[in-house]
Amino acid sequence: MTRREVREVALKALYQVDIARTPVKDALKWALLSGEGKISAANERFLTTLVSGAAQHLESIDKIISRFARGWTIERMGSIDRNVLRLAIYEMLYMNETSPGVAINEAVELAKKYGDQDSGRFVNGILASVARNIVDNEERLDRPRDDAGN
Repeated sequence: MTRREVREVALKALYQVDIARTPVKDALKWALLSGEGKISAANERFLTTLVSGAAQHLESIDKIISRFARGWTIERMGSIDRNVLRLAIYEMLYMNETSPGVAINEAVELAKKYGDQDSGRFVNGILASVARNIVDNEERLDRPRDDAGN
């Protein structure tokens, strides 16, 4: 299973949490089973981190989305767009292993595949703003900082 396929499964799990109000642990269990033995241990950790992390930081991620989605509330967004953004922003801000450019590119592809005809542009616009205004100006949030804040 490729990283892109893992992100697709993570999107589906977050969608279950968001729309069906499935508990995160149950959505994650489904996600891991959906790999049908094709998921490596590293990708299993990646999937678990994406789903659990995005769910754990949902409130702060949604505030970031609201900040950059001018004219849109979280509730008014399409559920696919909303969850693609959540995954990508989590990956951009909390995970060092993926560059922001890759996270944006992968999110746009997911939005095009699962969203409507405008989803790719919508997701790209918001994520580009997040990258410019947050990621480029601050260290990622999981990086250890020294006593001086560096």
